[in-house]
Amino acid sequence: MKSYQISVLLISIIFLSSCAVVRQGEVGMKRRLGVLHPTIIQPGAVGFNPFVSTIIKMPIRTMNMEISSNLPSKEGLNVAAVISILYRIEPNKAPYIVENIGVGNEQNVISSVFRSTAADVCSRFFAKDMHSAQRANIEKEIATQMNGLLVPRGFEIEAVLLKNIQLPAGLARAVEEKLEAEQDAQRMEFLLDREKREALRKKIEAEGIRDAQKIISEGLNKNIIEWQSIEAFRELSKSPNSKIIITDGKAPLMIDPKE
Repeated sequence: MKSYQISVLLISIIFLSSCAVVRQGEVGMKRRLGVLHPTIIQPGAVGFNPFVSTIIKMPIRTMNMEISSNLPSKEGLNVAAVISILYRIEPNKAPYIVENIGVGNEQNVISSVFRSTAADVCSRFFAKDMHSAQRANIEKEIATQMNGLLVPRGFEIEAVLLKNIQLPAGLARAVEEKLEAEQDAQRMEFLLDREKREALRKKIEAEGIRDAQKIISEGLNKNIIEWQSIEAFRELSKSPNSKIIITDGKAPLMIDPKE
């Protein structure tokens, strides 16, 4: 009975050691007697002979690699920055990477390509561009140039992100002063625009008053004034109150006898 239990235990150990699980976000490759089989093993359980074969696993999900580097600028300054490189491995290229680069060495290749590419791209931009809207163009150009070198080798660069950019002290202050000057200019432009609108409003209002007075003055001719005087006399004659009216026949002047 004891020997039977030992046999079962040995069989169980051999069985478990001959089975591997490839998880989601990974691919597997079988190496038998030192020779890598080109067939890609998809996620799931896979059996193999542990005495002559091994299963090599490689992640194909998006990976993040951070690099701290001094980026050269067009004017010869060094800009310190932390760079995040988002990359992934092309599943069909996994056997090539294992044979020619090695498992776990991919970051050495990517970082070397990045440093060379970043030096080439950043040297065409001013240091202040890395701290402005030009940064997106720099990131995109670095990623494009890296893909040209790495895609044939099985790596795809999804994005290059420049973070924690530290400009030289003097340049940083100059950039801040420029931004402050631009904000002051925009504020002044707003105030001038507001005053112009107010001046235009007053001009339109004055022109409206002028036109109204012009229409009134053109309509008040001699006959209309005399007719309005007659109407005024008529209304006064209807009043029951006693009053003294002095007139030259053109315009009435009324005096209250109580005063």
